[in-house]
Amino acid sequence: MRERILLFSILTCLGVFLYVFQNHVNTVHGFLILCACMVTYGLYSIAATKYQKRKLKKNPPVVNENYKPFVSIMIPAHNEEYVIANTVNNIRQIDYPNYEIIVIDDRSSDNTASVIKDLESKFDNVKALIRDKDAFPGKSAVLNDALGLAKGEAILVFDADATVEPDFLSKLIPHLEPVDVGAVQARKIIRNKDYNFLTRCQNNEYTLDTHFQVGRDAVKGAAELRGNGELIKRVALEDIGGWNNYTITDDLDMSTRLHIKGWDVRFCPEACVYEEGIIYLYPLFRQRRRWLEGTIRRYLEYFGEAMRSKDMSLRARLDMAIYITQFIMPLWFMMEVVFRIVKLFADKVDPFSLHNVLWSSLVISSVVGLGFFMAIRYSLRRYDAVPRLQALKQALETTVYFFIIWFPMELFICGKILFCKKDMNWGKTAHGLVMEEESLKQENKNENEKELQEV
Repeated sequence: MRERILLFSILTCLGVFLYVFQNHVNTVHGFLILCACMVTYGLYSIAATKYQKRKLKKNPPVVNENYKPFVSIMIPAHNEEYVIANTVNNIRQIDYPNYEIIVIDDRSSDNTASVIKDLESKFDNVKALIRDKDAFPGKSAVLNDALGLAKGEAILVFDADATVEPDFLSKLIPHLEPVDVGAVQARKIIRNKDYNFLTRCQNNEYTLDTHFQVGRDAVKGAAELRGNGELIKRVALEDIGGWNNYTITDDLDMSTRLHIKGWDVRFCPEACVYEEGIIYLYPLFRQRRRWLEGTIRRYLEYFGEAMRSKDMSLRARLDMAIYITQFIMPLWFMMEVVFRIVKLFADKVDPFSLHNVLWSSLVISSVVGLGFFMAIRYSLRRYDAVPRLQALKQALETTVYFFIIWFPMELFICGKILFCKKDMNWGKTAHGLVMEEESLKQENKNENEKELQEV
């Protein structure tokens, strides 16, 4: 109810603000001021990143080779029989002396549990945790259950489809050593990014997120965990009471609670975790719906605590406030259009003059689109070394992808929060679809060859 009231208050204030602006001042001016603030902060983060890079190049940090905390690697799995064995075999190749792997079957209806048990019997450092069918649902509850078995001073969480290079922990661990650091997030990359348009756009989206995370890390802002490839100190976990069982985005919820408690969250772009991109539109919508709903709900739930916290740094608070504006912008744009259309017909203006009345909306959408386009292009050039012309093409198609996926999704989520009861609908991401498709293709090929031989 508190989230609903707060969101209603925000939308009401935004509506009153737009109404006043439209009657007394051109709303484009206000929107452009908001965009200018975001651009200024973006340029500041880029400058901070470059300064940090030059500083580290001039004075390379000394890595403490003796800092080798025991790491408990947790891999939750729900109906992941196609990918979980490959993931565990890959994780076991990590070149690090002190770790254990805990694979958790979360009430699967396929053969995941038996695959995990086979892995446990085969490898000494692999433990299997099979949850009861009536256990509390959700990834947070899974991880909390596994935490009771874990021996590690640090907890590393992977998704069931994750793959990494052997030096993954060697790159990640040094960032966790400072006493004020509670967690470190690795860079996420789509493994099958060349499969189709959707997987390519998802990877570009992740590359843009890398750009933002690097900037937030450079300014000591509110860098965030991303679920897959997150390394957390046990003492920090215990300080915030573990994972929140009643959230649908465990990583974002934990990030915010760590910042409120004064823990720093770092980002390590050198350590990369690869995951499978979603190849179909409907499952992608389901996943992004969960991400966006979890993002908005945690801001509504923790914003007051964040602003009042005595432990959270001023930089992290400012950074969080700046990033909240990215969710205000789509609402602003949609409400701007609706208000102007209502005003158009209420004043009985000639409908054919619609383009004159809505010109500011066109300006707003163009500014937002250009901002996304430039940021994506910069990210692709900076972090993926994409050639100039290819970066332009991919930035354009990814900008269109953003408008198609995120703008209508935000309206849907706001409506859901306002008018529907909160649920724990995860919208589970389907893994192994590419492997399954390739397997079916191979089976069909074998059958065709067999038929030809018989003929």
